[in-house]
Amino acid sequence: MNSGGEKLGLYIHVPFCDGKCPYCDFYSLRGSEERMSEYTDSVIGHIQTYASELNRRADTLYFGGGTPNLLGVQRLSALIAAAREGFALENAEITVEVNPTEDLSGFLKELRAAGANRLSIGLQSANEDELQLLGRRHTALQAAQAVRDAQNAGFDNISLDLMLSIQNQTKESLLKSIEFCAEANVQHISAYLLKIEPHTAYYKHREELHVPDDDAASELYLFACHELEKRGFMQYEISNFAKPGFESRHNLKYWHCEEYLGIGPAAHSFVDGRRFYYNRSIGEFVGGGSPVQDGTGGDFEEYAMLALRLTEGITDENCRARFNFGIPDSVREVADKYEKIGLTASTPGGFCLTKKGFLVSNTLLAELLADV
Repeated sequence: MNSGGEKLGLYIHVPFCDGKCPYCDFYSLRGSEERMSEYTDSVIGHIQTYASELNRRADTLYFGGGTPNLLGVQRLSALIAAAREGFALENAEITVEVNPTEDLSGFLKELRAAGANRLSIGLQSANEDELQLLGRRHTALQAAQAVRDAQNAGFDNISLDLMLSIQNQTKESLLKSIEFCAEANVQHISAYLLKIEPHTAYYKHREELHVPDDDAASELYLFACHELEKRGFMQYEISNFAKPGFESRHNLKYWHCEEYLGIGPAAHSFVDGRRFYYNRSIGEFVGGGSPVQDGTGGDFEEYAMLALRLTEGITDENCRARFNFGIPDSVREVADKYEKIGLTASTPGGFCLTKKGFLVSNTLLAELLADV
């Protein structure tokens, strides 16, 4: 195996769920035992093929979904073992997303023994009425128990998902969820603003939803940033906060424009300068369908768009190391203009977006990179 070069991140999409949340637009479907076993075998086959073709090592493995815990520990263990055999997984961060809808204590002990060392638990809210409006099938008590079970199983790197700007949410109800996370003694929080996506139940009924307007959503976001940082969860990306040293190594690969391999329907990859993805079809994937080529990646524009999602921003030094040139003057001029109104901030040798800048990041990035 080639031990040189940049280590890949591995992403495995587990497309099985026991129901569809009304806001979710991820590719997911119900899965029988037979279908989940067939899918696992197919993923292992893909891992083996890519391992032979790429001859690379990996240092992160992320199981996303869907609901990966529905696969069960035997199938997940087989996938971890296949990834370890094919890509070495030296000193690897191995993350599994779980939903706390059932007793996970035995599952988590076995999962930890299989090598998983990071969990991402889908909390979304610690308020029962908000959970019901989100169509979640767990309670806050179940989520708290899942965290305790994970800690008892030996997990010391646990992330909770929070959703912002959900129906009827107030600063008071959001604070209750933030305090829940802090009291649970987890290491990482992902706090996402609700986005109503086409082809979801929320989109179909969007006129009837009582979601905060843009100004109220912005206030909730800034409030969450402040309250999380007060509790030791430092923001390192638009939607991600961590205790020092517990930033998601896998997700940082995306934002640093590093290479990763995605396996499963709807999974995306960036390997050897090429971007490609699998269609949203489990039948096509299991049937041996090839990924769709999506052109090349990694140019300055893409790098800057991703890096500016991070609180560290971009620097001349990092740009020169990657592209042999510093931050273009046209980009600096726009950044300087927006610094005067508090949307960007200078850093040693570069700049970043501020918290207020993150709220308008799409518009800001388009203008920053318009002349690149």
